Amino acid sequence: MTQADVGAALSAALGGNYVNYFSTAGRSYKVIPQVAQLNRLNPDQILDYYIRTPSGAMIPARTVAHIETSTEPESVNHFQQLNSATISGVSGTAQGELLQKLGGILKNVAPSGYSSDFSGESRQFIQESGGFVGLLLFSILIVYLALAFQFESYRDPVVILFSVPPALFGALAFITMGFASINVYTQVGLVTLLGLITKHGILIVQFANELQRAGHSKREAIEEAAGVRLRPILMTTAAMVLGVAPLVWASGAGAAGRHDMGLVIFSGLSIGTLLTLFMVPAMYLFIGSTHHHETETTPEPLADAAE
Repeated sequence: MTQADVGAALSAALGGNYVNYFSTAGRSYKVIPQVAQLNRLNPDQILDYYIRTPSGAMIPARTVAHIETSTEPESVNHFQQLNSATISGVSGTAQGELLQKLGGILKNVAPSGYSSDFSGESRQFIQESGGFVGLLLFSILIVYLALAFQFESYRDPVVILFSVPPALFGALAFITMGFASINVYTQVGLVTLLGLITKHGILIVQFANELQRAGHSKREAIEEAAGVRLRPILMTTAAMVLGVAPLVWASGAGAAGRHDMGLVIFSGLSIGTLLTLFMVPAMYLFIGSTHHHETETTPEPLADAAE
């Protein structure tokens, strides 16, 4: 006798499924084979049921079966084809810091042989965080190559790119203080900030190079360029900062994403501009290219061929 035979016999006695219909007095009724309710009030009574063997003999179920009680989950969740349990929650802590703490807690609490993984927004955050540093470095490389082509120099773009660290410092300072978290919106804001802040260095370095070619010394050129370009830099910075200010105080649906992006650009431009006005001129004197004075020369007339 196989387990299937035992299961089929007990299923017929306890299942309650109809097997046919019969008609009487003009009405149709279901035929449901089932043990009387009095004989199925507790699990131990199941062992008293008789089941038929392949030879045709009837034997009690306790001859071939016994009852064990165990606790099993109602449903088993799976993640990546493995049994899993999901932990979810909401916290005001920055997402990166929260995931790091959660990973440390699981290492101390989870039994041996268990592993942890992330899904949803947390998984997306970890994947994007791992590639963001590479994306930022690639963006800086693209900016450097574009500036090298524009200035026809490998040193002047380095001077201009020294405006990037102050801007990143200003943006990350507010993120560190808890006003925002590292997410896809702040990452977009940081890449945007990279392109906006280099404009200040371009204005100063380009004008200083023109002054050098006009006959000024390197120090005189950068001092005059910093003074002349101060007003355009402050005006354009004020325009961009005030332009993203509504994002910082945004409300309604999607306000969190707009706030994070606006805060990064707002703080990065404000603090970065103040530090760039001192850092770029200093680095220009230290590593900037020296451009020689360009003098106009008139060609000498050719000698008369008859002489």
